[in-house]
Amino acid sequence: MKTRILSLLLLSAVTLGFTACSDDDPDTGKSVITLGNTEKNDFDKWIESNYNKPYNIDFKYRYEDIEGDFDYYLVPARYEDAITMAHLIKHLCVETYNEVAGVDFTRQYFPKMFYTVGEWEYKNNGTFILGTAEGGLKIYLTGLNYLPTYMQSAATLNYYYIKTIHHEFTHILNQTRTIPSDFQTITPTGYVSDMWNETPNWLPRGFITDYSQHSYIEDFAEVMSVYITNDSATWDKWMTQAGATGSGLIQQKLDIVREYMLSNFGIDLDELRDVIQRRQNEVMTGVVDLQDLSVY
Repeated sequence: MKTRILSLLLLSAVTLGFTACSDDDPDTGKSVITLGNTEKNDFDKWIESNYNKPYNIDFKYRYEDIEGDFDYYLVPARYEDAITMAHLIKHLCVETYNEVAGVDFTRQYFPKMFYTVGEWEYKNNGTFILGTAEGGLKIYLTGLNYLPTYMQSAATLNYYYIKTIHHEFTHILNQTRTIPSDFQTITPTGYVSDMWNETPNWLPRGFITDYSQHSYIEDFAEVMSVYITNDSATWDKWMTQAGATGSGLIQQKLDIVREYMLSNFGIDLDELRDVIQRRQNEVMTGVVDLQDLSVY
């Protein structure tokens, strides 16, 4: 049966080949590829002015199945939620690094594409994917249609979205400058891969979040992103909960992350956190208009 199907396919290919050869040559200078003619709206023009031109970054909010993951059921991001997220990324991530490390750093290291969808990517183990970093060039963000719910507090906004962006950006930086080998030796037997969501008491065991227990790569990105998106009072509360042993292990990891950012990129981690906290307060107090599409 396989042979017969293969033969029929080959015959079809040959037939198509002869058909193509019998057609007249296409008109000179006329492309056979037809591009979409979507007219630019105000948001497209804002993206061009705030992402494309200054940073060569593409912010994709229209649904494109090729940019997503075919293993999950996905829906497009709502237009107004995509606008909000574009402003949040600009103010809390892109411009934060401009302020701390300079615009040349942002242009060199920030991913060249953000792609957003409206739904989370649910996994069989009861967890869901918040975002991914792909090849150092793209950050993929899910769950945008829940943004109005989680905009109610800085803690939930960070947990579901902003920390995710900084986490994924850390992965991108790690592809440029590798994680120091001594980071892996601090809690070498504590990593549990996909069992992370079933392994409790992570703080006393030296992990800042449950997901940190997945692998040393995720642990490094969690230490970095959690530290800079939370204030000192919140961090100190977690260190108290971790106890002497757990907080000591987490502190060792933080020291390596701090030295990594300073020696490789000239970024002071505490300055970065201070800037993020200030900018975050500007968002939560309404100083930043998250729906403004003015182009200057």
